[in-house]
Amino acid sequence: MTKGGEISELNESKGRKMGGQDYIKNKKKMKKNMQRLGGKGGLSLESFVNAKTRNDNYNPSLIKKQREFYKNAKYVKKYKMSLKQQEQLGGPGPSTAKRLLESENETTEEDHVNQNKKKKKNARSLEELYEKKREEKEEARMEREAMIQAKKEEREQAEARRRALKEKMFKKTRSGQPVMKYRIEHLLETIRGTSS
Repeated sequence: MTKGGEISELNESKGRKMGGQDYIKNKKKMKKNMQRLGGKGGLSLESFVNAKTRNDNYNPSLIKKQREFYKNAKYVKKYKMSLKQQEQLGGPGPSTAKRLLESENETTEEDHVNQNKKKKKNARSLEELYEKKREEKEEARMEREAMIQAKKEEREQAEARRRALKEKMFKKTRSGQPVMKYRIEHLLETIRGTSS
């Protein structure tokens, strides 16, 4: 009974662990990992390589290159399929297909020439825009410098006037008394300025 009792206690404790929340969480994790790693059949070569080195950075240029690569591959596949169909139907042979391909190449070369011309025109217009912007910036800078210079001159003139006025106001006679003539003139000027 003791042996049987011990076994039943172990089974009960295992039952708690296996049926409990820990067991369910572990099972979910295992399921997620299996899905991530390629199912029950084990790791695919791609998932094995990418398992540790996951690069989730967004790179538009790389995406563009990949898209272009797949697009070109699709065109090549279609071309090969059309060649196979023509051979099976006994239609025009590969020589006509080659001619078609050559004519396409010529049109693409013409397109490249047209694109180059457009690029040159665009480059010229960009240069003109750049020149205009640069001239506008230069004019704005010159105007700012002129304004700064004018303000500086005004400040210097005002300072000179204040210095002259200060000298007159602090003039003294031989006995040390202030010269009232300049002070009265200053008072009269201020009264005239406020009344007019």
